[in-house]
Amino acid sequence: MTGRSAPAAVLPPSLRGWLGPIAALAALVVVVLGVLYADDSKPGTVDARISAALDGVGPWRHVALALDFLGEPVGAATLVVALVTGCLLLRRPRAAVLLVAGVGMSVGTATLLKSLVGRTIHDGSLSYPSGHTAFLTALALVVALPATGRFGLGRTAGTLLVLAAALVAGAAMGWAQVALGAHYPTDVLGGWCTALAVIPATAWLVDRMADRPVDRMADAGQRERR
Repeated sequence: MTGRSAPAAVLPPSLRGWLGPIAALAALVVVVLGVLYADDSKPGTVDARISAALDGVGPWRHVALALDFLGEPVGAATLVVALVTGCLLLRRPRAAVLLVAGVGMSVGTATLLKSLVGRTIHDGSLSYPSGHTAFLTALALVVALPATGRFGLGRTAGTLLVLAAALVAGAAMGWAQVALGAHYPTDVLGGWCTALAVIPATAWLVDRMADRPVDRMADAGQRERR
């Protein structure tokens, strides 16, 4: 025994049984939509109906542009740096690692998928999945996951908190992207599901890597006491 408590996991054990299947389902949605809209350059039926219902941004254009800025390099970097600084001040280095790794993996995956799927919008810009939506959804998830463990929420309450955070962030950025004409609605869904698939896996990997030194120290201590 070292007298120190083990660092808090960024993927609470109580959520692993539920988030695993959810992440797998999200990955399946990403793949199915990618296959359906590969090399496409037109909105689908669902895309057209949703875009028509939103009918642009109207007086909310400044809100949509502000949300869009959060997904741009400067806005995204500012958010990540601010949150990483907060994690370090709160002595949550594992959460800081998840922020950088999780967001980076989500955006990187979305960027790779854009090239693989080849769906375009307007002037030929690659559109599927939405990187902006993947970014903000990932950011919400990497904040909600450690918070669930910190507040000691159970499986149901914790899962609801994580999914609600992802839904709010994804819906807000998704609305902005569709209303501004930057993405089709199915691009937004693909971006949301990308983050939902990547973040739990990244959180599990961060915990796994961080726990290895602790496990080795525990094993060494047991051998010394024998």
